[in-house]
Amino acid sequence: MTDLDKDLPLREDLARLNRLLEALLREQAGDDVVEEIRAIPAGALQHDRRADELVQRLTPAATSALVRACGLYSQLFNIAEDLHHARRRRAHQRAGSAPQRGSLSRALSTIHEAGVPFAQLNAALQDASVSAVLTAHPTEVQRQSVLDGHRAVRKFLQQLSSVEITPEEEQEVEAKLTRVIHALWQTTEIRPFKMTVADEIENGVAYHPLSFFQSIPALYDRLGKQIRELWGEQADIPSFLRVGSWIGGDRDGNPNVDAGVLRHAVKRQAEVAFKHYFYELAGLYRELSLSQRHVQVSAGVQCLAAASPDTAISRKEEPYRLALAAIEGRLSATAANLGLPLRGRWTAGNPYRSSAELQGELQTLIDSLIEHGSALLVEGRLGKLQRAVDVFGFYLMPLDLRQHAEKHAGVVSELFAHANLEQYDALDEAARVRVLLRELATPRLLYSPFLDYSADSEKELAIFREAALVQRQFGDGAIAQCIISNCASVSDILALALLCKECGLLRLDGGVPAISLNLVPLFETIADLDASAAIMQQLFALPWYQQLLKSRGGVQEVMLGYSDSNKDGGYLTSQWQLYQAEQRLVRVFDGAGIKMRLFHGRGGSVGRGGGPSYEAIMAQPAGTVVGRIRITEQGEVITAKFADPDNATRNLEALVAATLESTLAHGDSRITDESAVAELSGHAFKTYRALVESDGFMQYFMEATPIGAIAKLNIGSRPASRKTLASIKDLRAIPWVFSWSQSRVMLPGWYGFGSAVRAFLDTHGEEAGLARLRELYAGSPFLQVMLSNMEQVLAKADLQIARRSAALVGNEALADRLFGRLQAEYEATLAAFFAITGQERLLQGNPTLARSLDTRLPYLDALNLLQVELLKRLRDNPDDGDALYAIHLTINGISAGLRNSG
Repeated sequence: MTDLDKDLPLREDLARLNRLLEALLREQAGDDVVEEIRAIPAGALQHDRRADELVQRLTPAATSALVRACGLYSQLFNIAEDLHHARRRRAHQRAGSAPQRGSLSRALSTIHEAGVPFAQLNAALQDASVSAVLTAHPTEVQRQSVLDGHRAVRKFLQQLSSVEITPEEEQEVEAKLTRVIHALWQTTEIRPFKMTVADEIENGVAYHPLSFFQSIPALYDRLGKQIRELWGEQADIPSFLRVGSWIGGDRDGNPNVDAGVLRHAVKRQAEVAFKHYFYELAGLYRELSLSQRHVQVSAGVQCLAAASPDTAISRKEEPYRLALAAIEGRLSATAANLGLPLRGRWTAGNPYRSSAELQGELQTLIDSLIEHGSALLVEGRLGKLQRAVDVFGFYLMPLDLRQHAEKHAGVVSELFAHANLEQYDALDEAARVRVLLRELATPRLLYSPFLDYSADSEKELAIFREAALVQRQFGDGAIAQCIISNCASVSDILALALLCKECGLLRLDGGVPAISLNLVPLFETIADLDASAAIMQQLFALPWYQQLLKSRGGVQEVMLGYSDSNKDGGYLTSQWQLYQAEQRLVRVFDGAGIKMRLFHGRGGSVGRGGGPSYEAIMAQPAGTVVGRIRITEQGEVITAKFADPDNATRNLEALVAATLESTLAHGDSRITDESAVAELSGHAFKTYRALVESDGFMQYFMEATPIGAIAKLNIGSRPASRKTLASIKDLRAIPWVFSWSQSRVMLPGWYGFGSAVRAFLDTHGEEAGLARLRELYAGSPFLQVMLSNMEQVLAKADLQIARRSAALVGNEALADRLFGRLQAEYEATLAAFFAITGQERLLQGNPTLARSLDTRLPYLDALNLLQVELLKRLRDNPDDGDALYAIHLTINGISAGLRNSG
């Protein structure tokens, strides 16, 4: 079958969507808009100046209609592409094709072929910990209402592709599809209001009923079956894969998160979990109609049945239904006890003290069914519910706390001052460590309810007290991590420990410390990454901290920040510094006998550590994964990965597959020529810093990108910067990357690489230097993944469009000078990429992405032209609300077209 044959269903879907949307636009916007949609995208793609002239002549109303139309085209084509990818995966499965790279079956086959015995695999599973953590970082610009419409479009396209659909059914389904597209056209795509943290919490919990409740238990089930097929053994698989969240616990730079918000987040999460459990228990009640006339039951089931609130005479001989009613009654009582506003059909019973008790009663049903010849009934809903309770508990997903190290230090300083102790903020590092250890060794508290503290300190302490209460009510797993942003010293970690002691999260038992959550340092800047191993070595040298870690199973989590390190040092240097930091951390942890779990703070874009998760994990330095890894998922990437059960399963499967394969069957991933990479990094760093520190750079950035409009876009509850912008240091990494993506420069994903290679070749000779780099590329997964991700960025960049954005800069000489540097570096980077990889064109080895971009680029480029024109209009008239709204629509459309822009 040719590629054209394989893509025929996609072409049919695109043709159908194009036909329906064009008919809608003719009706709603008129023939002129349809003709402009044909002319402007085609001209934009060819960089035809006539397209610019057309855009400049558009009326405000026509501009808005054209922006909306191009954005909707891009969104609908994305849906068709995603559906086609799922269709192709199923076709491979039906054809019995070899498992794809990144799949669970491929990873397990690789592990089995490597001769890994079952005992070693089972031991790795018992020690495994894999987590995708949802954050509220603001790059998801689409509303949930729009995303709901997208899911409906996908559903109807699936139905239309069925070989069994009749002409009458096709007509009916196409009418439904037309109505959805009509509704999308008339729906406001962007939020007319500022998002609150509560809105972000709602968005976060929406993915469980959409996909996670289905995909996560199914993934565990598949893992067990495939292990049984390969090794012939039954693995006892713990719930090592979880989805976590920052939403409602992340205070770093977000003044809107307080103790009340934390409580709301936990309760909303719990509501979603309990609603799922009630639904599944009702389903089991319908299914398990087994009569004691035909089956026997265990004493445990009889005991549950005897306590049942179900008194219907028709249930007298149905022990499993009686038992399920008893379980549902206890769950209802638990919901009431936790203050949740929902109940099951039965409400009588004693509340569960923990989710483990609920699991125990479900296990009673499972054991009885297996023991009495009904094991088959366990494999469906009951087994999946048992796994769900183990994974989601009473809190749905673990919620991380996060705050800046300076905020923690400020609270500690005030506690010391009110207790008439040392002036904490005046102490050097050694003195801070000494006084913190002194206070941590005594059960005495520093806080007094009879003294007045600042609002900031009271707010921070209230959050920790609320976290302790949440753990007591919902379980320790409800809040399991506390992250220290911009951690730069041992005292930053000990200061957080002291706050935990003040609020009951850290206790002393006979002088021995124990803590109910993990203290997680986050190393973000280039300097902090460089110092990370030394900081952890100093920390592990403290006997007190060694004792504390025993209460956490001897596991220490460390988070690495991809975004700020990139903003600080550029793409190549950031990647290299992260790699080196991980290597040094492995040596420190091994030397101290501590288990390490790395938490990768990646964003959606390559400039913030984005890219395929499987390849990224497989390229990690040896010894850094060892069955344990956490990765953030942010912004629009969450929707792309997890809004659909098939996509969610595939992406979570890739995380598990890479973690197991990297742990058990991964070859040597060390870079064989580290001096070459270090030299490249040094050159790239100098090139990058010379650009961002050059005169007028901030003016260029502020005027040649839509950063001003992005700051006014209602896509998150946090401000775009922590303070007034004077340099890129003051700007958050997310709007920094997002802005460069919108203007199609994509600077954070490539800048500096071309000059670094040029300098390397000048030093080592063209022929010898290039041979050395090609050899390094051929043998280094690190460099392969880095260049593969960079290639995707280069393919999405467009310097012709960026030149138009540069014309927005008020100082023409500044615009020419800085754009000239960008263009020269882009061309040098392309030349270096082709020379090292041997490729003749971008995406030569990725035809799927190449085809995807070919489909979307006409509308994407048109949106960029429209955005530039609209920015001109807004700067001529800053009060033009219509222009600002249309700019926000272009941001929405470009983000959808790029797919991983933030």
